[in-house]
Amino acid sequence: MDLEARTVQVRRTLTRNGGKLDVGPTKTSKGGRTVQLTRDATEALQDHLAQQLVEIDKAGEVWQENGLVFCTGKGTLINPTNLRKRSFAPLLQRAGLPPMTFHQLRHTAATILLLKNVNPKVVSEMLGHATIAITLDTYSHVLPDIQHSAVAAMEEAFS
Repeated sequence: MDLEARTVQVRRTLTRNGGKLDVGPTKTSKGGRTVQLTRDATEALQDHLAQQLVEIDKAGEVWQENGLVFCTGKGTLINPTNLRKRSFAPLLQRAGLPPMTFHQLRHTAATILLLKNVNPKVVSEMLGHATIAITLDTYSHVLPDIQHSAVAAMEEAFS
């Protein structure tokens, strides 16, 4: 992460190897990417890192430095199932939102970006898709709205 530049680099992915959590390369070469952060996301990460430094001090010798932004109180990998059930689900409930997965958040973000007329190539790069075709195929349900916007833009340009 580079919070001054408001970017995060995606270089690795968490996988299950048998019953064990493992960190490995992204699925595709395009999976490794740099993503711009919003101001709110940057501020939240700054707050998180400040809190994490306090937790590192409290953990003392138990702390294992693994270079993780989100980790257990010992610095190790978080079990995704535990994260989803113990942290994410209660947050959604407190916010009055329906149950959902992290992957659904990813789809929601991509759909919002496309509906806001963000170039599909940029959305594809943000998602780390191997090709823009994957993005366009996955989010084709949004394309009719994009076409309406394109027609409106043409009408405006020639009126």
